[in-house]
Amino acid sequence: MRLKASAIALGIATALVLTGCSSSSGNDDSDDTTTEGAEGQGTEALTIAKPDGAIATESNNPWIGDSSALKLGYANAIYEPVGFVNVIDPSQEDKPWLASEITWSDDYKSVTFTTRPDVKWSDGEDLTADDIAFTYQLLKDKPELDNAALGIDEVTTDGDKVTVSFENAMFAKRDKVLHKFVVPEHIWADVADPATETNMDPVGTGPYTLDSFSTESVTLSARDDYWGGELAVPTLYYVSYNDNTALTTALATGDADWAQAFIPNVESAYVDKDEDNVYFAPAGLGTDTMYVNTTKKPFDDPAFRQAVNMVVDREKHQQVAREGGVPLLTSVTGLPTPAGDPYISEEFAGQEYSVDVDGAKKVLTDAGYTMDGETLIDPDGDAVTFTLSVPQGWNDYVTGISLISDEVKAIGVDAKVDTPDQDTWWAAKQNGEFDAILHWTDAGATPFDLYSNIMDGRQLKPVGEPADWNFGRYDNAEATQALEDYSNATDDATRTEAIEKVQKIFVEDVPAMPIGTRPFISEFNTRNYVGWPSEDDPYANPDPTQMTAVLILNELQVKG
Repeated sequence: MRLKASAIALGIATALVLTGCSSSSGNDDSDDTTTEGAEGQGTEALTIAKPDGAIATESNNPWIGDSSALKLGYANAIYEPVGFVNVIDPSQEDKPWLASEITWSDDYKSVTFTTRPDVKWSDGEDLTADDIAFTYQLLKDKPELDNAALGIDEVTTDGDKVTVSFENAMFAKRDKVLHKFVVPEHIWADVADPATETNMDPVGTGPYTLDSFSTESVTLSARDDYWGGELAVPTLYYVSYNDNTALTTALATGDADWAQAFIPNVESAYVDKDEDNVYFAPAGLGTDTMYVNTTKKPFDDPAFRQAVNMVVDREKHQQVAREGGVPLLTSVTGLPTPAGDPYISEEFAGQEYSVDVDGAKKVLTDAGYTMDGETLIDPDGDAVTFTLSVPQGWNDYVTGISLISDEVKAIGVDAKVDTPDQDTWWAAKQNGEFDAILHWTDAGATPFDLYSNIMDGRQLKPVGEPADWNFGRYDNAEATQALEDYSNATDDATRTEAIEKVQKIFVEDVPAMPIGTRPFISEFNTRNYVGWPSEDDPYANPDPTQMTAVLILNELQVKG
């Protein structure tokens, strides 16, 4: 039985984070992240960090996004999925994991998993096909756990094989189907409400088990009976710093080893501080996006959304908020280039975002807005104002919404900036209790994720009920149908026609405003361990808060 850290134990754990994790085995002249490593287990811990401040409440729920296990990312070392899709290079074949084989039907309406033999749960029980079947049946029976809206139709077993059938084709959601944590039936079958279960003693197939939790740090230890063999890293510390500045300092000094964080002037502030420091940011199809609440003023009016979209300065965002550390977002479709180039429809090919204050004013005038001095007045006679919100400590996002607040002044709008603590912000985001927020979109194997995250009616929840995506409560039956057509298509021509409809609605109705590109940013060092993803071998998304972190933990070797 694992115990929560006491005040004295917390002091010890913190000391370990600051001393054991920052010690060095010595530097050499190489910064190659894939340098040949030594076999066996090392002695140094690995500290994985975030800039979210104290995590007030422990929850090890593997499905609900506001659990501490998912926020900090330590769920990714405890639980494992059946397989992986490489979202950096979706053309690669699926990688089997808890399934030794993954076989899709030709129409992508079913998939068969062959259960990997000789895998044990951390409590000593064997992984069986029944566990995999139970997991997917649970997603079918409890839709609140299925945040990807997979639409599972049937789950059947035949010996060591599990077949999951879907109502629709899953070509666009292959990663969402595979990237589901498998849970033990002998634990979760007795849980009354999986959505609210805090799961204080998590049992997984993953390489690490939970030792202790505090609001400052979480400690995991490597298993000695892990099916994948011996792990190079014996101990993982998960730490949450107060903000990006504190996290940057910790990364630069070696107090933290691995993070996904925006670092201003990343070369001078981090990379140049130590020859072992690495910044890796492979491209993808994700964006940083301003989600707006389409259920109330002022963003319930498409004309106002269009006008705001026209005055947002993406180049300034890239240069100031992101300090040139990510590529500029240019296409009016919201798709990052070059990753999104193959998916941009002919209608919008070559059309790029630009600041057009005069054009925005005309859109508003034509829609019945007027000016009272320097203040924009809506058709009902009310002054237009809204509040932009992101968590305190998310420095690049705070700068981003501050820029937008300044930019909308050009059309007479007073936009206030609010920076609550992360838990408050997260709840408001999910419940739709905001005017505008800066948030990200998923970067999947196709553009489906970006558009579905923003405008899919199948993700729609009433204000006040938690939503996994479509935070702005955008409700457009035509958009939802086009997204459904895309995800259900079994040929390229049908997919192309559907995505063209989606893009037209997205550009013209502006359900949200993509602000900047969102590559798969990560920082890590090769001080003690090598085998990290690299440009030469981008085998996994390097973000430690993502499910693919377990792939990296399995690949790491002691630095030779």
